[in-house]
Amino acid sequence: MLGQAGWIGLGVVAMYLTAFAWGTAEAAHAAGRPVWLFGRARGIERLAAFGFRLAFGLALLGPLLWLAFPALHKLDPLWTEGQYQLVGAAGAVLAAGGAMTAFASQMSMGASWRVGIRQGESGALITGGLFRLSRNPTFVGQGLLLTGVALAVPSVLTLVALLFVVASASVQVRAEERILMSAHGAEYLRWSADVPRWFRMGRSLKPSGFPSS
Repeated sequence: MLGQAGWIGLGVVAMYLTAFAWGTAEAAHAAGRPVWLFGRARGIERLAAFGFRLAFGLALLGPLLWLAFPALHKLDPLWTEGQYQLVGAAGAVLAAGGAMTAFASQMSMGASWRVGIRQGESGALITGGLFRLSRNPTFVGQGLLLTGVALAVPSVLTLVALLFVVASASVQVRAEERILMSAHGAEYLRWSADVPRWFRMGRSLKPSGFPSS
């Protein structure tokens, strides 16, 4: 069984994915061209694209699979049957906050939103709003969302989902940094000097190839 917090966590994932799809369609309309670029990814970036899909698939469908087949979740050492209600409640709140952060970041990018990145298709550089605190607030929000789900629905599958999204985001941001630096030059360099890669905590992290201050 899942506790109330677990169902809330899964509901948040479902609502976020729905909002993500809607926001992506709106961005494509505003840009006047497709913004889903994952289909043209190559090499390690293609693996990252697959990792994102797998992460959210496991986070949403994994617990439902465990519920459908009790013999499987009985083998899961992390499955708690919703016993730790305070941890679950904290996870549900964190998941909701992460989803709102990720979606707000996506919407603030408008026509510059891209799912994946390719040379010459990066759009305008967005530096306001949440992008004053993080160069990648969408990925930060997604990480918080899946951390919350892993707390609300503890299982091997939700933990693996979190690890996949962290690994995939780490690969993706480095590809984006190279292309944004190429497209926006000094403007991107000034912004990256002031804003950390993930979130403002201590010194900023600079793109590969640039010294930290």
